[in-house]
Amino acid sequence: MLLSLTAPALLVSCAQQDTGGTSDAKLAETKIPAKVSPKTTLTIGAPEDRVILKLSGAAEKLPFKVKWANISGGPQCSEAFRAHSLDLCAAAEVPSIHAHWTGLDTKLVAAEVRKDPRRNPIYRLGIAPGAHIDSLKDLRGKKIAFSPGQAQGALVLRILAKAGLKKDDVKLVEMPSTGDVYSTALGERQVDAAPLGDVNLKRYPAKYGKQGGKTIPHGIRDDASHLWAPTESVADPEKAAAIREFVKLWARAQFWAYEHPKEWVEGYAVKDQGLSHDDGVYLHRHNGEPEIPADWGPVIKRHQRTVDLLAKETGQEKFDASTLFDRRFEHVAANALKAGKEKP
Repeated sequence: MLLSLTAPALLVSCAQQDTGGTSDAKLAETKIPAKVSPKTTLTIGAPEDRVILKLSGAAEKLPFKVKWANISGGPQCSEAFRAHSLDLCAAAEVPSIHAHWTGLDTKLVAAEVRKDPRRNPIYRLGIAPGAHIDSLKDLRGKKIAFSPGQAQGALVLRILAKAGLKKDDVKLVEMPSTGDVYSTALGERQVDAAPLGDVNLKRYPAKYGKQGGKTIPHGIRDDASHLWAPTESVADPEKAAAIREFVKLWARAQFWAYEHPKEWVEGYAVKDQGLSHDDGVYLHRHNGEPEIPADWGPVIKRHQRTVDLLAKETGQEKFDASTLFDRRFEHVAANALKAGKEKP
């Protein structure tokens, strides 16, 4: 059964919630039932995955009820978690860190990276016409679009660190990173630089290239993505069982999308997102081949580096990044892929 919710119904006040509840030790010892009850319902915010599961036929295999929420990314998912209106969502690495600092108790239950992230990063640094930026060193004194609590914000801080610059050496301009906001701000010269991703990597230089708009590489790994849940959901054995089954289908769906470019382009990029066929083809190639790590050790180390960097730059307290991961789910996605390959 597939129902649909829209974002406005889920967005509520950002008042902090009590983090008291299931301890990490108790959670780690809580056994997830072997079978999921068909009466269990999960509310999931992962719009692209919803389409991919439908296109691949995996949606029919979901052994529980799903309410699909048309939201994704850190800010929207965090607000829905606070409202107890969402059980699972797709997000990058920074939202879980930001949630911890605002008193929101959450866990990461799946991780995905790219096969060749440095060759095919998610973002490039967009440069405004007339900004005179040819390398990261040229960012000194420039206005840079900045979105705290999101992956793009952390990437900006990493870029500054790589360039040997501090926040005081530039002017960070806070603005949301959704849609075409960054590319429009660059084109209108509201900022000098901003991380660009998805089809904006193609569209921005195409639209503003004649005026001098361009993108430059940053040389930093930026490919982490996750399935993210409020701790109250994974602490519920029945919901945890449903989340485990979703993670299995989610992992297979990532590779289905990579291995079926025509179906993904037409079904998701063109029909669902309203992109042109050419933009869809570009985006699929840009996404690259996914990789589902069976060992979360390196993933957690990267997460820790991000925690340490953000803590240093924002004045927040450092904490152990491993507390953000529910390691009961560590091998679920990779084992599902392995089992699929072993089938005749």
